[in-house]
Amino acid sequence: MPNIRIGKTVIETLTSGMYEDARVVYREYIQNAVDQIDKAVELGIIPNRNEGIIHISIDKNNKQIIIEDNATGINSENFSSSLTNIALSAKDRTKDKGFRGIGRLGGLGYCRKLIFESSFKGENVKNLMLWDAEKLQNKLIDSNIDMDAATVVNSVINFAKDNADENDHYFKVIMCDVKNDSLLDKNNIEEYLSMVAPVPFNSHFIFKNLIHEGLIANHLALDEYRIYINTEQLFKAYSTYLYDGAPPNNKKFDEIYDIETLTIKDKDEIIAWGWYGISKFEKQIPAVGNCARGLRLRKGNIQIGSENTLVKLHKEQRGNFYFIGEIHGFHSDLIPNSRRDYFNENKISNLLDKKLKDFFYTKLHSLYHDANKIKNAVKRIQNYKNIKNEYEKKQNLGTFSSKNQESQFIEDIEKARIEAIKKEKDLKRLEEKASSNPALNRVFNKIVDPKTITNFDEVVKTNNTNLKTKYRSQKLSKLSKKEEKIIRKVFEIIDLMLPDIKDRGEELKCKIEEEFK
Repeated sequence: MPNIRIGKTVIETLTSGMYEDARVVYREYIQNAVDQIDKAVELGIIPNRNEGIIHISIDKNNKQIIIEDNATGINSENFSSSLTNIALSAKDRTKDKGFRGIGRLGGLGYCRKLIFESSFKGENVKNLMLWDAEKLQNKLIDSNIDMDAATVVNSVINFAKDNADENDHYFKVIMCDVKNDSLLDKNNIEEYLSMVAPVPFNSHFIFKNLIHEGLIANHLALDEYRIYINTEQLFKAYSTYLYDGAPPNNKKFDEIYDIETLTIKDKDEIIAWGWYGISKFEKQIPAVGNCARGLRLRKGNIQIGSENTLVKLHKEQRGNFYFIGEIHGFHSDLIPNSRRDYFNENKISNLLDKKLKDFFYTKLHSLYHDANKIKNAVKRIQNYKNIKNEYEKKQNLGTFSSKNQESQFIEDIEKARIEAIKKEKDLKRLEEKASSNPALNRVFNKIVDPKTITNFDEVVKTNNTNLKTKYRSQKLSKLSKKEEKIIRKVFEIIDLMLPDIKDRGEELKCKIEEEFK
């Protein structure tokens, strides 16, 4: 048998080389912690999942990060082997969230010292493992050092023990002298984890009960855990409002006023379940000010990839960002890959892709496009009403400058009327389509005032532009009839010569009126 050696560079691949986003180290340590919380519940160490707590402390001034859980901890007998063995995890990949035994190495690429500290219930000792991450990096980049991976790891690790209360049970990760500033930005990490971590919905998100009811109806549940960042509990960042711009100058442009759910099955077995928000679909949701935008893929209630992960399954790239929502993988064969940016390819993951793509292409693509057609139809009908009302107002007040201006108005009214009649037919067709489509029906009823169509019929029938018109020049009392006609002609020339500079033309007319009132 050959003497197999694993090169030292594999350590770099499993630390900073594994991830494009440094913040992923938080996710790795959190998923290990929640697995141990579940195990602690199973062993009776804590009574239920709600009693399991993960505390994240970010000390920017001292460049230190601590991630601690009150789960099982690791007993003294297994402490060394559990934390030094690489990719030899004993976890069950079909149910555990972290199972490859490499996530704990994530912090090594972003700090100068990494410490693992743990105490196990019933033992009066706490164990510490100290990694000299800076020394490790130096050995990895020095081409003159010929060591295999195991030898390099052994050369940068030290162990220590200290006294502890025998009732203590915890595991703590301490990253000292953190080199990456983004990892020390509390607000940035809070926003990231609010969409990535397996945390509950905030109480102000009014659809959380509907989501849980939908899950219960399908005999499903979300794994939710209590996670704190510097004493503040973390919740998912979903909101019912959609914004333009970042606080404090952000402006609301749309609102989530309902949700729809979807269930994806392989025959009779549920492989995934999800929900998505219903709005007016005013436009693609901007990234700035809306960190929860997009449909997100999750397993074990931990995000898979990013907001862009499901973009590839939409008919249009922008399609994913007309929505907020989640697709939760529940089938045991939906196994996250090592980077946790998608699932390992197999029969079930391919089936999920196919069914999601079909749903996105047919249901969701049509939904936001039909919403746009509804808004466009309403806009055109209202535009006709506005032009007609403005004409009647000018006619009654005598503010037309000339016969030409009035004629142009009448022409514009007729064009708007013809366009509005076409759109009214579109609106009727969309209303009929919405009657058999609950999601579209909600959109239709939110956008369309019932009076929009009925009043439009009345406006068309009573369309009358043949009333005798008074012109603004007739209000100039100092002028004779002949002089008034000359001023009317002057106004007509102004309209003809300054059609694209309306404010300037109006200013000239007002000056003339001041002279002859």
